[in-house]
Amino acid sequence: MDQPRLSVLVIDDEPALREVLSLRIADWGYDVRAVEDAAQGEREIERKRPDLVLCDLVLPGSSGMELLKRVKRRDAQLPVVMITAHGNVDGAVEAMKLGATDFLTKPLDTVALFALLEATASDVRKRQGLSLEQPGTNGLVGQSRAMRQVQRTIDSLASSDASAILTGESGTGKEVAARAIHAASNRRDKPFVAINTAAIPEGLIESEVFGHEQGAFTGATRSRPGVFEMASGGTLFLDEIAEMPIALQPKLLRVLEEGQARRLGGTKDIKFDVRVLAATNRAPAQAIRDGRLREDLYYRLNVFEVLLPPLRERIEDIAVLVQHFVREFSRKHKLDVDGVGDAAREQLERHSWPGNVRELRNVIERATIVARSGWIEPRHLPPYLQMLKHGSEPTLTVPAGTTLAEAERLLILGTLERVGNNKAEAARQLGLDVKTIRNKLKTYGRDE
Repeated sequence: MDQPRLSVLVIDDEPALREVLSLRIADWGYDVRAVEDAAQGEREIERKRPDLVLCDLVLPGSSGMELLKRVKRRDAQLPVVMITAHGNVDGAVEAMKLGATDFLTKPLDTVALFALLEATASDVRKRQGLSLEQPGTNGLVGQSRAMRQVQRTIDSLASSDASAILTGESGTGKEVAARAIHAASNRRDKPFVAINTAAIPEGLIESEVFGHEQGAFTGATRSRPGVFEMASGGTLFLDEIAEMPIALQPKLLRVLEEGQARRLGGTKDIKFDVRVLAATNRAPAQAIRDGRLREDLYYRLNVFEVLLPPLRERIEDIAVLVQHFVREFSRKHKLDVDGVGDAAREQLERHSWPGNVRELRNVIERATIVARSGWIEPRHLPPYLQMLKHGSEPTLTVPAGTTLAEAERLLILGTLERVGNNKAEAARQLGLDVKTIRNKLKTYGRDE
């Protein structure tokens, strides 16, 4: 029987902060919901009790403090963490007196947030006596020859502490595979820490990886550990390793060789025991030729290589993946969907899935919500999949004389619909960055 994942409710009236928190928490593998005010927060808590509430101290209408009082009167055991600006720490301390579990100050320290979520997960497991799954551990799904080979490689890796590089297109499940390696190893009871080196600004990545001491640079108001320290005893997953700044890669290599690192501004080396797994959606040999990945770092990491096949090369796995996702999203959204009908399944099998399993997962979540009960039929699929004929792919036709700006708008919106509104995947397919996509959507009046 599938174990439930810990859930987090974010209550904050800043859309940007809600989105950043939702993306980060979801990346760590937790279920996350986000609302903008206290009234919506109370309704969400009543609808489905979360395991943790992250609530801004200052909210429109009823304040976060008032919400905290009402929540604690009804459910004294529900952990509530307050979010406050640097200048309002006194308010956060008052909230602690009223029963808040902890508080975080803006701008949020992601390492502190991760540690807080991990601690909450541990406390809930102990309190409820549950063997809850670790964040994001859904396991690898599929019985195709390609996936059986992946599983055999993982089984070989599990009995050792050898490092490995996981390769494959975006969306093929490299982090899922990394978590499977960790879960099968003798480090399974220790932390699994994942970091996407492509998602961190170049000026911050060294601090994220190695940590820093108070005063190491402007804004370093307190010491913080890096991911190597956070993962000590467990597994560190470095996603998109070929996107790490080339100047930082020699330092990473030295840390891997020596098993110790020095925080920025520090004077002593900190030893750690970490198994490192790395991933890239680039072909490593090409990344080396392009000067994006140091050859010596690649060979240090590449004791094993785990190649995750694209979904178009394992079409026979679509049926089992779909059923897996239908169960997941029926449970998540409290729906009663039985599965995917034959006609809809045939439509899914005709698609080439450029976004791979991630795209399929988004499609099935949408279809499950649209269908609500019974069986998913073609009419429940996104329009771009409904239009597929045998052997065809969706196309965009732009009449002659269309302005470049309008053609760009049609292409961006069409791609977003095709990938289930996944802005990161749309940006990847279009060769843009996510910020550009968001700015374009604002221009189109579609910034929801």
